[in-house]
Amino acid sequence: MPDADAPEEPTKRKLPLWLETVMLLTIAILLALVIKTLFVQAFYIPSASMKPGLVENDRILVQKVSYWFGGSPDRGDVVVFEDPGGWLTGLAPEPASPLVKVLTKIGLYPSGGHLVKRVIGLPGDEIVCCDAEGRISVNGVALDEDDFIKPQPKCDGPMPGPACDWTVESVPEDSLFVMGDNRNQSADSSARLCVNAGPNCDPNDAFVPIDLVVGKVFALVWPLGRAELIGTPDVFDNVPDAD
Repeated sequence: MPDADAPEEPTKRKLPLWLETVMLLTIAILLALVIKTLFVQAFYIPSASMKPGLVENDRILVQKVSYWFGGSPDRGDVVVFEDPGGWLTGLAPEPASPLVKVLTKIGLYPSGGHLVKRVIGLPGDEIVCCDAEGRISVNGVALDEDDFIKPQPKCDGPMPGPACDWTVESVPEDSLFVMGDNRNQSADSSARLCVNAGPNCDPNDAFVPIDLVVGKVFALVWPLGRAELIGTPDVFDNVPDAD
C-alpha cells in the first residue's frame, strides 16, 4: 500500500515540439560541422583534369585524419587543396541555390572552390620529364603511370604545350608538386614551371604549400554506378626519399 505521507514526485515537463525540433536541428548541424572540420568532407570534381579516374561533377569524399599530428601527403595521393593563387581561373563554379549554399557551409553538400590533383613530388624531390619512354622520373626512378593516367599523345609533359623537357631540381620546403591524371588538360604544377615563359613568370607558382591541403581523397561516392574506394598506386612505393 502506498505511503500516504510520501511526497509526490514532481511531474516532468515536456518541451514544446517546436523547441525539441530546434534543439535536434542545432545538434545535427553542430555534429555536421565537427565532422566536416575534423574528419570527412565532400567535394565535387570541377574539371576534366583527373580523367579517367575522376570526371566532371563526380562527388568525392576527402578524409583529414591521415594528415593529423604532423602527417603530410605522400607521393601518389590524390588530394584536395585550396587555390594557391590563380589556379582556378577559367573554372566556372557549380550553380547553387541559397539552400545548397547553406548545406555546403555546414558540410551536408559537396563543395567547390578547390582543386583536385595527384601528388608527384614532396619537399626536396627532383622531378624530370621525360625519359625515352615518356615517363616522369622522381629521384631517379621512372614512374609507370599507365594504369591511372589518361593516355598521352606524346609524353607525360605539361599542359598546354607539347614540351616534354623540364626538370624540377628540388621541390621547395613545405610544398608539393602536383599533376592531374589527364596531363594534356590539367593546368597543374608542370604548366607553371615557366618553360619557355616570359620574364614575368614566377617558377615558385608551380608549387602548392602543404598547409593549403584540405585532405586525401579516399572515395568516389557519386554516381553510384562508379562508386569505389580510391587509394595510392603502388608505383610510388619504389621512389626513394630525397637526399
